Amino acid sequence: MNKLMKQYVKAAHTVFSVLLFTVLLSTISSCGFKLRGDYLIAPQLQTLYVSSVDKHGELTRLVKRHLKVNHINIATKLTNKTPELRILKDKLDRRTLSVFKNGQVAEYEIIYTVNYQLRLPNTKVQYFSFDLNRDYQDDPDNALAKSRELSLMLREMRIEAADKILRDLARVKI
Repeated sequence: MNKLMKQYVKAAHTVFSVLLFTVLLSTISSCGFKLRGDYLIAPQLQTLYVSSVDKHGELTRLVKRHLKVNHINIATKLTNKTPELRILKDKLDRRTLSVFKNGQVAEYEIIYTVNYQLRLPNTKVQYFSFDLNRDYQDDPDNALAKSRELSLMLREMRIEAADKILRDLARVKI
């Protein structure tokens, strides 16, 4: 009887462990959590010259920071053998989604558009473009708080744009 009880406890412990692992894994994957390692960027792009129309802009700084974190060397001078990442344009637009009864805008769609190009030595220039969209609810009674919320949202969109540029670089076929 004692031996049978030990086997039962062991089996119950195994089932509990598997069930706990499954619940934990489901919880983590359902919230969108993903492990992110280094981007697998081609060896030819391990040294990159970064230029921009707005070289002191926030997107340019974020892209350079993301490149450094991912161990990409940023060249200080452009040569014929150095690949160039050029940020052509990043612009914010907004579109009205809804209006209050008094005619004031209640909700906007913020559209952040980024255009950039990758010039590789002895190949044709590759152009990239993408849009990021967010909904923003305005509240004239809380203008200061909403202004801060908008600036945080724009910062998050720029961080996401810099991340997207690195993902695109990882997909480039050389």
